[in-house]
Amino acid sequence: MKPTTNKLSSTSHAAIGFSICLLFLAAAAGRADADRDDFFYSPRRSSCSATTTFAFRACRNEARDDFWIAVANCHNISDRHAKAECLEENRYANEENLKLCRAQSDARDLACEKLGEAPYDPQLDPAVFVDFQAVIDGKESFNPNQYWPLVPGTTHNYEVKDEAGIVIEQTKWEVLNETIEIVGINCIVVRDRVWEIDAEGNRSLIEDTDDWFAQDMYGTVWYMGEEVKDYADGILTAIDGSFMAGRGFDKPGIIMTAHPVPGEYYRQEFSLGNAEDISEHIEILGSLTIRGVTYHQVLKTAETIPLEPDVLDYKFFAPGVGLVMSSNLDGETLELQEVILP
Repeated sequence: MKPTTNKLSSTSHAAIGFSICLLFLAAAAGRADADRDDFFYSPRRSSCSATTTFAFRACRNEARDDFWIAVANCHNISDRHAKAECLEENRYANEENLKLCRAQSDARDLACEKLGEAPYDPQLDPAVFVDFQAVIDGKESFNPNQYWPLVPGTTHNYEVKDEAGIVIEQTKWEVLNETIEIVGINCIVVRDRVWEIDAEGNRSLIEDTDDWFAQDMYGTVWYMGEEVKDYADGILTAIDGSFMAGRGFDKPGIIMTAHPVPGEYYRQEFSLGNAEDISEHIEILGSLTIRGVTYHQVLKTAETIPLEPDVLDYKFFAPGVGLVMSSNLDGETLELQEVILP
């Protein structure tokens, strides 16, 4: 007989290899089919939880894309030790990014528990909103929201101190005599600038943002968008967080309800994966004294950001004034210095 063992062995190995390849492709196809099934059947899901699920998937995919691009870049480093260090740093960064994806998902789940499962899709009627251009032109008047008064020409100046009481930032919040139309609604423009203060007392601009607000006839103030510009050494470095209601899937949120009561919980903005801040009304304080000024009926809120799960800001608003103080988990405190009326 002719020896056939080696021939059969080679054929078997090829078959096994081919089978493994098919299994891999089938598994990949199965994952792809699962993705398609999730997509097609998502209308049957609870909207808020479905949003959390798919946003988590997108976050992981983005983290993995970043990981492999970084790996590719590491392999263009000539020095062997530097290349190894680059790969190790990238591996650690990827682990942290995936942990952040999970933390963001948990934060969104918590928000769903409080907000409910309905789709987030506010429908705004331009007919019931203040025409701020008419207000600026003196043709109309309106009653500003008591905790978020948008009086054109008003300026709020703030200081931020660290745990040691050292001033590290200054903020100027100006209600401009400018408007912008967003989804058919005439919105007021607020310029929000932040300066960083160094040890010598020198200040440098680190943020210059235009916020766009609208107020309905009932007194609720809506956050319609913002144009964010972050700076370092005078150079524009980022515009992260910018959004505009009606652009793509960006949607407005509530920045302050007409008659705040403890327990209210709402989205301040909605640009998935970009801007998702949430506010909760904690309590109404009888009084609060800041820099020798005593305010009464002060609203305390807690603001969270699912995209930054470790962030928690407590804010305090006084009737007829607006924001008078805020504090964060880093021990930094923002306090109102002065209000300049028009």
